This record gives sequence, structure tokens and C-alpha cells, in this order.
Amino acid sequence: MSHPLVFIASDHRECAPWVAKWEPRPAPKLPVHWVRAGVWQGQDVLAVANGVGAAQAIGAVRAVEDLSPSAFVSIGTCGALDPSLKLGEVFVPTQILGKDRKWTPCAISGPDARRGILISVTRIAATAFEKSKLRATGALAVEMESDGVAGASDRLGVPFYCVRVVSDLAGQDFANDFNKVLMSDGRFNIPALLLNAFARPLSRIPELYYLAQRTALASKNLGDFLALCSF
Repeated sequence: MSHPLVFIASDHRECAPWVAKWEPRPAPKLPVHWVRAGVWQGQDVLAVANGVGAAQAIGAVRAVEDLSPSAFVSIGTCGALDPSLKLGEVFVPTQILGKDRKWTPCAISGPDARRGILISVTRIAATAFEKSKLRATGALAVEMESDGVAGASDRLGVPFYCVRVVSDLAGQDFANDFNKVLMSDGRFNIPALLLNAFARPLSRIPELYYLAQRTALASKNLGDFLALCSF
């Protein structure tokens, strides 16, 4: 694999519709949760999912350093902070507000999409109140990995892109406490999540079902968008 274009997500389901469009190739063995390789438009491409959060995203970048990537693309879902953002809508950040500094991703050539400021945080924005406070920064959407990918890309001197897709709305409160069941490796403790959901089954169990549906829709839209882009 020569100078691959590397897509980094938190969960493999965010990548799956996009990876399905590639000509598959054997994936290298890497110290990450999930990896797939292929060829797209004559270019070597790699998708890595390594869990939620900046630390896990940095770990994903470090895992592929020896492959001399041509660029990194932070992809996946995001939460809307602007009430006008819709479920499944693609969002391309023009600036990322990180923990310690601001990042400006490289411009993407592709279809029209909502553009604006993205804020990358250290915990899941679980309530409409939290989202409204984050909206005061000027950001239109929120997620947890792009700050890590941007910083690691900058350290390597490799171009950085970012594409996100909305999976929850600005006015939405989560009934499930996803922060509580997020483990140190960036994955969710599924048994604990289900146990907590059954404590309030009327609100929490349907939410898990609809969240899976929204994530599937968002990931499909993301894959369709990326297929029309050039980096």
C-alpha cells in the first residue's frame, strides 16, 4: 500500500457504506479496533475506526504513520448545535474549535453541503442545554475526534480534511447516559448500556433503536457524499 488516503472514524458503522464503494484489498495489521483497505479512483485508501474521542483518533493516526499517508480525513457522525441542521445532513467544517487551538481543514472539492464551525469536545453533548452552551461558541455542530486527527496530522505535516453528518438534533436530549458507559478504549460497554436501558425501558430502549436507524441513514449519506469528492 503506497501513500494511502486515510479515513478515520470512531465506529466501523460510520465507514461501512463508504468502504462498500471501494475495490477491496487486504488490510494491513494495525493496533486499532477495525481497519479496511481498498482502491478508489485509482488511489489506495484505508479506513480506520478506533473508538470515540481525540486520544483514540490520535492512536489511529499513529498506527498508520509508517504507511506515509497522503492525507487524513476525519469522518463520522456529529451532533447538531444549530436547529436548522437536519438528520442525515452532511456538514463540512470550515474551522474546528479544539481543546487548545483552532484548526482549518483543507478545502474539499465535492457537492454542496452545509459549512461552518465545528467544535470538538471531550464528552458527548447529551442534552439540548449542553448543545445550546456549545452553540454560543459559534459552532454549528459538535463531535469528539477531529481535534485529535487535526493535531496529529499537523505534527506529521500531512493534509487534513473533515466531513461529518448529523445524527442527533440540537433540541434533542438523550434518555440513555452514553458518557457513563464509554470505556477508556473509546468503545461503549454494551452490556452496561443495555442494563441501564432496561431500568427505564419505555424511553431508553426505543431511543437505542432509533439511534441505530439514524446512524445508518447518516452513514449512507456520508458514503454517497464522499464518493463524489476529491481530496
